[in-house]
Amino acid sequence: MPQPMLFTQGQLGAIEIANRLVMAPLTRNRAPEGVPTDLTVEYYRQRASAGLIVTEGAQISPIGQGYAWTPGIHTEAQVAGWRKVTEAVHAAGGKIVVQLWHVGRISHPNVLGGAQPVAPSPIGAASKTFDGAGFVETAEPRALSLEEIAATVADYAHATRCARAAGFDGVEIHAANGYLIDQFLRDTSNQRTDAYGGAIENRVRFLTEVVDAVTGAWEPGRVGIRLSPFSNANNVGIDSDTPALFGAVIAALNARGLAFVHMVEGQTGGPREWPEGALEALRGEIRAPYIANNGYSRAMALEAVAAGRAAAVAFGRAFIANPDLVERLKRDAPLNPLRAELLYGGGAEGYTDYPTL
Repeated sequence: MPQPMLFTQGQLGAIEIANRLVMAPLTRNRAPEGVPTDLTVEYYRQRASAGLIVTEGAQISPIGQGYAWTPGIHTEAQVAGWRKVTEAVHAAGGKIVVQLWHVGRISHPNVLGGAQPVAPSPIGAASKTFDGAGFVETAEPRALSLEEIAATVADYAHATRCARAAGFDGVEIHAANGYLIDQFLRDTSNQRTDAYGGAIENRVRFLTEVVDAVTGAWEPGRVGIRLSPFSNANNVGIDSDTPALFGAVIAALNARGLAFVHMVEGQTGGPREWPEGALEALRGEIRAPYIANNGYSRAMALEAVAAGRAAAVAFGRAFIANPDLVERLKRDAPLNPLRAELLYGGGAEGYTDYPTL
């Protein structure tokens, strides 16, 4: 009997995947020095049966960090740490890309060595971040200068070169969930009056410059992107014209031939809600392979891939609690419960000690 398409080989740009199940990026705050540890290696190795692993967000620069104990992808030590991860995943037959992350205003001087967070505009998020001692309110950011914007774009290219050196199969640009690129996109968080603010084409400019810098450092078939058009994650706000804004984003991405577009459908980690037909209209415009994300069950994933609405489906918390999620979904076996109190920080408990079948 043939396998359901969800469990068959696929192609995301230049990346061949053994099945259509993607491990979503999941911040775990277990890199105390900003460098992946041996525990990180084991965590990802255990989950290498995923068709593709997208790592937790890895900051592209020191000022891009928003939470304590998250790994980066911009120093030699970080490259060496990630190389151990990619080697372990590849030895286990898996594929892995790193998520390139700049949090923008979702940070605090406690995380930034006393520095003030940066953003498109000096507008606070009134959100929360984890500074190593507890959850604190994010700090008021300062607006990036034009020179700093150019330097940030260059940081994305540098991080991409670091990812290549670390042995990744590609990168995912984090343009979702109210972080820096998303902050540039939306008129709720971007009130600039220069070439990066105002009209939609100006607010999309930073994203396209980042994509061009990243694809200049690695072929487009190795570069994906994550979007969340209908999410108010980190209090970023919903743009005054989401269909027009993200229609322009998708048109720009279509012209660049990326490996995949990974979309959070609805509220990040919350309800699958959007204006009637709006998500479907945007999804219909995307030419790259589409990775669906947010609250998918086994039945929903099977149906979405079989119907051709998604090239792959990303699972988040289910992959945390079930290192052998692919096999469990194949067998329709019960899933381990998630220990939510162990998500952020700590050691092996709630990280590498979840049982397999």
